[in-house]
This record gives sequence, structure tokens and C-alpha cells, in this order.
Amino acid sequence: MNGRDLVRSMKRVGSVGAAQGLRTVRAAWRRRRADAAGLPARGAERARVPGPVREVEPAPGGGTLRFGRSELRILVAVNGAVFWGWDGAGPEPSYALAGRCPEPDPRAVLEPDKDGGWRVVAERVTVVVSRHGAIEVCTPGGVMLRREMPPRWWEPQDGGAARWMQRSEVAADARFFGLGGRASGPRLRSGTYRLWNTDPGRAFGRGDDPLYLTMPVQVVVSDAGTHLMFHDTSWDGTVTLREGEEGAGSGHDRAGACELRMDGGPLRCWVMVGTPARVLLAWASLTGAPALPPAWALGHHHARWGFGSEQEVRRVVAGYQEHGLPLDAVHLDIDHYDEHQVFTVDQDRFPKLAVLAEDLRRDGIRLVSIVDPAVRATPGNAVYDSGLAADVFVRDASGRLVEGVVWPGEAVFPDFTHARVRRWWGGLYAERTAQGFSGFWHDMNEPTSFAAFGESTLPRSARHALEGRGGDHREAHNVYGLCMAWAAYEGLRELVPEERPFVFSRSGWAGLQRYGGTWSGDVATGWPGLRASLSLVMGLGLCGVPYSGPDVGGFDGSPSPELYLRWFQLGAFLPLFRTHASLKAGRREPWEFGPEVLEHARAALVERRRLLPYLTTLAYLARRTGAPYVRPLWWGSPEDRALRDCEDAFLLGDCLLVAPVLDPGADRRAVQLPRGLWYDTATGRSYRGPGQVVVDAPLSRIPVFARAGAVIPVRGDEGLELEVWAPARGRTGGGLVVRGLGDGWEEPEVERYVTRRMGRRVVVEREGEDGVYEPSHPVRVHGLDEG
Repeated sequence: MNGRDLVRSMKRVGSVGAAQGLRTVRAAWRRRRADAAGLPARGAERARVPGPVREVEPAPGGGTLRFGRSELRILVAVNGAVFWGWDGAGPEPSYALAGRCPEPDPRAVLEPDKDGGWRVVAERVTVVVSRHGAIEVCTPGGVMLRREMPPRWWEPQDGGAARWMQRSEVAADARFFGLGGRASGPRLRSGTYRLWNTDPGRAFGRGDDPLYLTMPVQVVVSDAGTHLMFHDTSWDGTVTLREGEEGAGSGHDRAGACELRMDGGPLRCWVMVGTPARVLLAWASLTGAPALPPAWALGHHHARWGFGSEQEVRRVVAGYQEHGLPLDAVHLDIDHYDEHQVFTVDQDRFPKLAVLAEDLRRDGIRLVSIVDPAVRATPGNAVYDSGLAADVFVRDASGRLVEGVVWPGEAVFPDFTHARVRRWWGGLYAERTAQGFSGFWHDMNEPTSFAAFGESTLPRSARHALEGRGGDHREAHNVYGLCMAWAAYEGLRELVPEERPFVFSRSGWAGLQRYGGTWSGDVATGWPGLRASLSLVMGLGLCGVPYSGPDVGGFDGSPSPELYLRWFQLGAFLPLFRTHASLKAGRREPWEFGPEVLEHARAALVERRRLLPYLTTLAYLARRTGAPYVRPLWWGSPEDRALRDCEDAFLLGDCLLVAPVLDPGADRRAVQLPRGLWYDTATGRSYRGPGQVVVDAPLSRIPVFARAGAVIPVRGDEGLELEVWAPARGRTGGGLVVRGLGDGWEEPEVERYVTRRMGRRVVVEREGEDGVYEPSHPVRVHGLDEG
């Protein structure tokens, strides 16, 4: 233990109490001893590069290139995605893939290229491999999007996992996005980003990295095109990015660069090329369609660590009802457990939890339960006893149970990388559903184990099944939360087959969207935390997780009325709209901030309720296409460099542009508009993009723009209505409406509408298989005087 560890130990003991603090000191020493005994010592290493190409073997969709000291397998799949793997690595097994690897594209052919290299030519992409192993990804027209240098490995001479490094170049004008949930995004500046899911142990701000949900997924946007690069390995690593410079030095461009360093695992990746929409469609077809949340989950959620009792929950719900504020869900944190033990209820504080859930449901409010993976290691705890009997907990290299410290005290951890364990865990949700819970909120599943010093997680030497392959926590850590969500989702499908599961998870990995969504985690209360909230949602959406949102108001502290309101107004336009706070934080109910904030928060809630048909349409489209609800402004115009650098506004689907207020004291703000005609929905005034406009942003609202020609389904006084914004003169427009998307599995009805302008009127028609028809719903046209 060095001096820094000693300081951290003393702080931990002081912050969590003497008993728990001492447990964290012991846990840190246990972890250190386990790794010293269970991990192979890294001795002398031998560096290796591929060497020259020796032999080529074509195969459907690509083939295999054998170099002097490595082997490269490459294929183009039928969905247009490109796979390559070094040292014989194949696409499977993989936690990211949904099902089996897609079929190879029979039209993609491996053929000789110049200077002894080879290339694979496909419809949407050309991949060129040099004779020493450099790989270029090019557009069909031959413009290079990315160049991968020959990789380098460092192999222990006594065996074990090899470290590796891959350097890449992109265009000087390229911008990087993605890598999971990053507080400093959504555009990722030059710097190093770690790929290791991490609980920071405190409320985080824009400068904190890494956070709870990292992914080796990059989305790169340049003048030449957009591509998504996924390195399919779950080991610890870093990504170092360097943005390019145009005209650097003596008038020459300096290319952008990426350096990926991994502590182990296969060197394999997937690349998708095309428009942003095409790239995310291919990504969803590869890693799985996003789970469709039940309709109620798109409403407003209220949560708190520290409700404390059934009476407090009823008091808060009554407050929403008395003030005429819509509420769709209440979340219970760990304080409703019996001594923080998962799948239990504190009978003193919540003696009739099932009755509470039933009463809330009659009022249209669902109850959501937190679920932590750590199981208190005490005989007599039913979950612990059941798990011991079924042998489901993680063990160390010598076969002993791995113990950590979490909220219930000394705890053990299920090994979710085993199918049998997932089935066992999924069955435990029967206790939750019997209590009346409708949704589930996974927390602490990085996994977190409190430690006075060192990493706050399981020992890296801890053993995991990894679907029968066997391995340790170095490989299992990043997929732990993903596999926990998998267990819950499949368990709930069996327990409540008539309803779609609602699961959102603090941690996860590529493919998490198959089982649910995520949220920001413990974002710090403050204006930087507000900006980080938007960054996280946009970055996660580009990584294929469309359903997410922040803790509105921030997790810690007490936001000012202005900050709370601006956060609330942003949250009203995000997929997961949830207020939440920590045990010692200030209140988060809108009426606690005074009558003016209450009035404006009510307006935001009413607008959220009005837009629910549009949000359910976006949810269904996300499932069908992989397109996130919240999209960066460059989504439809990636060639617009000004939009690539814009991070303070977003598109909500195709129809709306939302410009939240992210700075204190602002009552006006500049908004960068994509090309086309846009209407300020509050004033009706029209603006033409591309370009920047300055608009009013009073405390009562944030600027929202509608695209000319948009058809937006909204909730009116008499039911579903169509809000139509007039097309520009000589132009057309349209939109989709998804009807009947409830909480079950029935396929909804999808209606397609087109709009066109004819002088002083707008014609709205519904397209069908046999022609066009009158709209099925009342139509309200806006913008005729401005368009």
C-alpha cells in the first residue's frame, strides 16, 4: 500500500462508516492477493508483426491471407458489413452478435491488387490489403475512409494473453463519435479513452472518463462518408484519438489518427460504410434490434434513493396528482430492500408493497425496482442459499468464492456468463413481479465491489464460464452487465409473457440494446452535468443503444430552480425521462422549486404527453431500423462540417430539432440549422438552413423547430391527431405514424403520410397498397403563412 492508497483507505472508512469502511480495506487486500496468486506474471515479451503475404485462399465473401507471422481472415457480409480477424480469429463466439454471423455476400470477390496486395470489391465498400498487412477501407468510388497499419503483438514468452496495438488513419476533416457513454462527447476530441466499465464512485462531470458503459465502437464522419468501426474484444484497453488538421504545417493536411491498445483478446473488427442511417441499420442487423420499451416507459418517471417508506411514495404521487402533473412510473431504490439485500422487501417500511403497486397501477402509474447483482453472503439469505446450492457464484483460480463489499456488506456475485446461471437469475424476478413491479433498473453491475484502494470491481483473476470456454475477469468484466440484462430479459419473457420486458442497465456492452436501455448513472448536479447528459444520450444512440436518459436535476446536491427547470425541459425530449437523486440530495419534485418553475415544468410535461404518439413511433422505428430517437444534427447531412461540430442541439427523429438551454442566465441562443426550411414551433416563424439563427429561449421553454413538410402524430383532446408543418413551396414532405403500440407483443399498424403544398393549402394523404386515402386522423396544418 502506497501513500495514495492509505489516503483513499482513510477517506473510505470515514465516508461509509467504520464497519463498512474496514470491510472495503479487507476487500482491497483480498483482491490484491487473489490477483497476485491467480494472474500469470508478465515476463519477457516478444514483439511480432504480420510479415509479408505468403499465400491467399479465396472464399465466399472474401478469403484468407496468410502472412509470414500471422493470418488474416476477411469477409463481406450480405448486410454490407466487413469483418476481418487476425491470427485466425473468426466472428464467433461473440457477445456482441445477435445470433450467428451473417452470411457472406457471394458477389464480394477477393482479387489481386497492385504491388503484391489484394482487395475485396463489394457493392458498398472496397477493402484493400497491402502485402505487409495494412488495410484500407474505401468507398465504392475508391476514396479512402480509413487506413489500418499492420498490427503489432506483444506475446509473453511463457504463454498467456498477447497484448496488441492497431494504428489507423482517417481524413483530416474527420470527426470521431461513440465509444459508449462518454461525458465529454458527443464529439470525441483528441485524447485517450479507456475501454473498461468503471463506477467512478462519486457523481461525475464532463472531465471524468471512463464511466459505466464503454464500447469499442467508433463512428467516424468525414466529407468522404460515414463509417462505424467495432473492435470485437471485451478486454481492457485504450483508444487514443487525434483529430486531423487541414492545412497543417506547410500547407499540407495532417490526417486524423486512432491508436487502439488492448491487453488481450482477439484482434478482430467489423466495419460498416454508408450514410449514418445505413450504418446504424447494418449495426442493428449485426448486433440485434433494440428492445421495444412498453408504451408506459416513454412517459415520465420519478425516482429517488431515499423514499424511505410506502407513505412517502404515496405522498409524492399525491403531489403529482394535486398539481395536475402527468406521472407514469415510480422507481424504488435500494432503501426499499431488507438491509439492502436484493429480491427482498423491508416489511417495516413497505408492509403492503403489492397493494401499493396495485393502487398505483389503477392510477396509470407503474412501479419499477432497482436490482443489484451482489448477493449478501449470509446463510439464511434465500438468494445466497439458492445460489450456493446451484453453484452460480464467481470463484477464484483456486475454487473459492470471490467475495466483495457492496451495499448489503460482504457479498458474492453470480457468473452471468453461464447460461445456467442466467436461467437461475431470471427466475428470481418472480419475487419482484409478485410484488407488482413492472420494470427493472439494474445498478452496480460493472460490477462494482467497494475497495479502499485499487479498482472497485472483482479481481481480474476471478474465473468465469464465458459460455463454456472458460476465462477470467479480464475478459468477462465489460460484458458482465450485458449478460445480467440478458438474464433478466429472458426471465421476464417467461414470467410475464403478455408484456414486453422493461429493463435498463447502468453497465453493458455492444448489444445491450437487445435487452433494454441505459441511463447516465450518477451525473453531477451542475451546468456541466447538464451538458454531459446530452452528450451521453447522443453518444450511446450512435453506438446502437437508442433508449437512454439522465438523472434529471443531477444525482447529487441541490440544483438551482433555473438549472432544474432547464434539465427538466431537456429531459422532456429524451427517450428516458426520469427525475432522480441520491439519498442526501435536495428534492426533485417540480413543486419544490417555486410556482414559476412548477408552471413551466407542467408545460414541459404536457408537451411530453402530447408527443407520446411521436415517441412511440420513434421507438418502433428504432427497433426496425436501428436509428436512435435522439440524433446529432449531422444525421441527414454528414457532409456539413458546421453540423459535425455542433453538440448543443439534436434531432428528435426526422421531424423535430431541439435546442436545449445549457448555460445559466440565457434567454436567447444560437441554433445551427441543417439544410431546408424549419419552423419555430412556438412562434411559427420559418427559417431556412443551412445556417445559424438566434432565437428566444425564455425560461418558459426551450427552442424547438419542426421540419417543413413534417407529419407528427400527437395526442389531441379527442385522441390521435396529425400535426402537419407546411412544406416549402414546390416541395413535398411526409411522415410515419405507428398506431396501437401498447405494452404487449402485438404488431402495431404503420401508416405512411405524404404532404404537398398547393397554393394556400396543404394536401395530406395516407399511402396504402392500393393507392392514396384520406388521413385516418384529424389534421392540423401549421406554417402556411410562413412557408
